[in-house]
Amino acid sequence: KPDYTTFSESLNSDYNVSLLIPPSNDLCVMRQSMLFSGLDAIIYNLNRNTSDVKFFEFGNTYHKYANGYEEKYHLSLLLNGNKAPVNWHSVKEKSDFFYLKGIVKTVLERLGITSLKTAPCKNDNFSEGINFQKNKTKLVEFGVVSPNILKKFGIKQEVLFADFDWKAILDSIKKDNFKVKPIPKFPVVKRDLALLIDEAVSFKELYNIALQTEQKFLKAVDLFDVYTGDNLPKGKKSYAVSFVLQDDKKTLEDRQIDKIMQKLQEAFIKQCKAELR
Repeated sequence: KPDYTTFSESLNSDYNVSLLIPPSNDLCVMRQSMLFSGLDAIIYNLNRNTSDVKFFEFGNTYHKYANGYEEKYHLSLLLNGNKAPVNWHSVKEKSDFFYLKGIVKTVLERLGITSLKTAPCKNDNFSEGINFQKNKTKLVEFGVVSPNILKKFGIKQEVLFADFDWKAILDSIKKDNFKVKPIPKFPVVKRDLALLIDEAVSFKELYNIALQTEQKFLKAVDLFDVYTGDNLPKGKKSYAVSFVLQDDKKTLEDRQIDKIMQKLQEAFIKQCKAELR
């Protein structure tokens, strides 16, 4: 493989960490960036007619400086091609910078990290890139990979890349008193309802009613089908809604589940004039 430090001014061969006993000539130096191993994976898939990919990787980078060695832990994301597989009911839509930006923000928000500052990215791995900072610490840089780098890999499609500094993110979470809880030991139960409702009733209304009606065991509410065919009464539509129930302390019994579902049905009938299908 080529020396990737020649592909980007952001890398420097003087910082390479060499292996004393390399497994092969291709693998004699530890990586300075998560990008290039990801591009290897992209071209591997493109050569096998897989052009729509979304990859993530947790891994380390390594540098040798005058004052010692540095090992950093990262999360990297790589996207190219369409946002979703093309089929009869979806529109062909390419992954782009703003799509990646939304994914990056979602990752940080799920970790409780908000109030971010945006700054231009000075890394020449990107033709267009920005970074998100918190308290003057860079958490992630992302953008469109430089065409000059892609050309050296023989990649003609646009590739998007995000590089999270995972230690900086974990440190930010600690400062924000981020809390986690263990995964429940007891199984979830899923039940579905098919409801005939007025066209003016939104899923948001059903969602709020469900959460207000059952606050203890209801973990999730989801809309998985909408039907507005001619065989329905005028001004009506059919929603198929799923409910996820779980007790964190024990397995739910059938009678408890039936009682909860009965409460939900009665609430929908009373507040939305819904009918069961």
